[in-house]
Amino acid sequence: MNKLDLDYQNLLKDILENGTTKETRNGDTISVFGRTIRYKFKDGKFPLLTTKKMYFKGIVTELLWFLRGETNIKYLVDNGCHIWDGDAYKNYLTKTKYPSGDTLPKVEFMYHDSSILSQEEFVNRIKTDDEFAKKWGELGPIYGKQWRNWGYDSDKWREEYKNLRFGSKEETEHLGKKGIDQIANLINDIKTNPDSRRLMVSAWNVGELDQMVLPPCHYGFQVYTRELSLKERKKLVGNKTLFALGSAEDSYNEANIPTRAISLMWSQRSCDLPLGIPANIMSYALLLMMIAKQVNMVPDELIGNLGDCHIYLNQIDGVKEQLTREPYELPTVKLSGRIVNDLSEYTLNDIVLENYQSHPTIKMPLSN
Repeated sequence: MNKLDLDYQNLLKDILENGTTKETRNGDTISVFGRTIRYKFKDGKFPLLTTKKMYFKGIVTELLWFLRGETNIKYLVDNGCHIWDGDAYKNYLTKTKYPSGDTLPKVEFMYHDSSILSQEEFVNRIKTDDEFAKKWGELGPIYGKQWRNWGYDSDKWREEYKNLRFGSKEETEHLGKKGIDQIANLINDIKTNPDSRRLMVSAWNVGELDQMVLPPCHYGFQVYTRELSLKERKKLVGNKTLFALGSAEDSYNEANIPTRAISLMWSQRSCDLPLGIPANIMSYALLLMMIAKQVNMVPDELIGNLGDCHIYLNQIDGVKEQLTREPYELPTVKLSGRIVNDLSEYTLNDIVLENYQSHPTIKMPLSN
């Protein structure tokens, strides 16, 4: 039984039945506050919703972008991921004025005539014009900067990033190494002090929120590890034949069978249930798998602490369609056996989705 889709559908029903209608900055919603979603890893299954087709490649690309410490949509656009196009384009529109300072017109004009690009033209310029991408593809010190370079002076970082983002590897390899690399520190702390209650990463930098095109929705996560029982370790061995003198525990240790399980809990202030949360579940599940592999542990449980859980009113028809669908079995995701020194070294080729069966895509508007 696919409990993930059922729990998700129950959360959608909860909002529709118990939610409060609100006027927000980007559209009217129906919302509830303070919910939790949990997923227990078992039997190699991966938490990817099946009641609608998910944008797997795009969500993976976004996570790799975070882990690289990047904050410019150029990398995303070049890899066919358009999750952040709307935020970058809205920032462009906000900052692009006529010389008179009049409000931006509703009609569209060509950029080379000193006027306004359509979003399609804007994205194409990001892809083909490095100078344009340096100026308008930058989203400010969002997730990637906070995860990999917390505390580095934001003004210096921004100027350096703009100048070097499109340079050679030698020119750019120091980026993200002047501030606090929370991801690298987390990996080291898990290895050296796995029972610590300080295994946390935060994206909510109050001193830089006003410089971001959008404050973090999922603003932090914490990991927790526990020792595996001999029975659990034996299950990991499966049908493998181990050879070692001494006890079963000795043979497991000799074969480097993991001794611990690791869980991840993320916290999110703003939760677009139809579009955002399915992607967040998948993204943090994949991050947990990457971390687990890096520290030789097994993924245990994924938990989402959800604040303002909402459905935009223009998404309700799509939500009702999704609620009529019966879940399929969950797929599996495998990481390549390639050894990486840092999570930023993962590529799309290292992450393989298998046996994914889903209902068709449900097109719903995204509110930026």
